[in-house]
Amino acid sequence: MSAPFDVRTTSRFDRLLKKLAGSHPREASQMFAATIAILKSDPYNRTRRHDIKKLEGIPTGDGQYRLKLRRWRFRYDILDQVVLLGSCGLRREDTY
Repeated sequence: MSAPFDVRTTSRFDRLLKKLAGSHPREASQMFAATIAILKSDPYNRTRRHDIKKLEGIPTGDGQYRLKLRRWRFRYDILDQVVLLGSCGLRREDTY
């Protein structure tokens, strides 16, 4: 098994998470903790246990990867051994 990745957040991510935590405080902390745990160990999804997708046509810095946890979405980039969380959001309840 490879060394764990270092997970960092951008200021944009911090602002978005803080806004979502205001209306979903318990769920936001649970999803953020789960996201950190997943991305530290397997950001490329080599184990195929997570709903992670590499997005096509997205340049580095714009969130080349997407992690879906229930209705939460996290976009991030991978730079060597650093995972940089760039944005987070919720799917609307009436999307599907």
